[in-house]
Amino acid sequence: MQKILEGLRVVESSAFIAAPSGGMTLALLGADVIRFDQIGGGIDYRRWPVTASGKSLYWHSLNKGKRSIAVDFKNPEGQELLARLITAPGADAGLFVTNFPARGWLADAALRARRADLIYLNLTGDRHGGSALDYTVNSKVGLPYLTGGGASGAPVNNPFPAWDIIAGQQIALSLLAAERHRRQRGAGQFIKLALADVALATMGHLGYLAEVAINGAVRPPLGNHIFGTFGHDFESRDGRRVMLVGVSPNQWQALVSVTGTTNEIAGLAAELKLDFNKEGDRFTARERLLKIFQPWFAAREYAEVTTALDAAGACWGPYQTITQLVQADPDCSTENPLFSRVQQPGIGDVLLPSHPAYFTALDSEPPRPAPQLGQHTEAILADTLGLSAAEIADLHDRKIVASFT
Repeated sequence: MQKILEGLRVVESSAFIAAPSGGMTLALLGADVIRFDQIGGGIDYRRWPVTASGKSLYWHSLNKGKRSIAVDFKNPEGQELLARLITAPGADAGLFVTNFPARGWLADAALRARRADLIYLNLTGDRHGGSALDYTVNSKVGLPYLTGGGASGAPVNNPFPAWDIIAGQQIALSLLAAERHRRQRGAGQFIKLALADVALATMGHLGYLAEVAINGAVRPPLGNHIFGTFGHDFESRDGRRVMLVGVSPNQWQALVSVTGTTNEIAGLAAELKLDFNKEGDRFTARERLLKIFQPWFAAREYAEVTTALDAAGACWGPYQTITQLVQADPDCSTENPLFSRVQQPGIGDVLLPSHPAYFTALDSEPPRPAPQLGQHTEAILADTLGLSAAEIADLHDRKIVASFT
């Protein structure tokens, strides 16, 4: 991690993926991110995958680098403590992110009455304040009908929570943009962000919506083809697969050259009256092109295929399982400066990624592990809220707060 945001304090109350990943992004950039949880943990504290002892790898991965305070926020006294924490003074404080409903003691008006320049970002499922998850949002925007390639016409879900991840980055970006606005103009604000709007905006940015609205086009499911250009997977003689793309002119020429199919490609272009220098024409002829290229791969071992592709300057990638990625790929190891081996309390030695951006003006250090639940309760109560040892002990005795033991 690199501490480019050192000194900035963000309070987070979150569950699932989007909001925790937003806070994690800021923590990996050096911000002091304090997440508060119910004593005993929230709804995702034990979410799969878990270790043999029941520790959530999910929770610990999404909360690395943060500090933790455990409070009974169903209790009015606990709510009061957390409201004070959210609105604590300081030019670099007063930033709050949550995907819990902004009502009751978490209502913007209630918190803003304590600190007028509060920056408060509230993530909801949809623009009406309703609930949604990545999977329900993804089904809404139509992408599952473009996945797969079978004749049944049934949608196929993608296991990767893309909208949650993008929303997490939007959270980090929005908080920093609002913090810059406050520094320039002295004004805080309430920021509304809906997961469904993140997906809808992205669909618009990438031209999916205009394709229907302007062209009246219905994009078919494409399987492993790439829309609008040529790209597909190929299997070698020993059963290994690679993904090849021919998007740029150089990538396309490398694929044609390495497979020795220049004459066949020229003949197909003449037959179909297409110009394969154009991406769209390559897409139009994708099935015929696939049949021309496949025999070259099928006749060679994986090692020969990859050596030849590299020599030709082709754009390709191997198909590998996550197990293969973790166990054998040097890019997913400490050979890559992105990763460090860190001791995660309760779990053990873990390969942890930092933020992927590298700031050349700053030194790097390994990312901090996720906190133990309530690990920083006493320090936060004392240092940030100014409570005395006796006051903290009383809160512990009455089970308003808890520390990790």
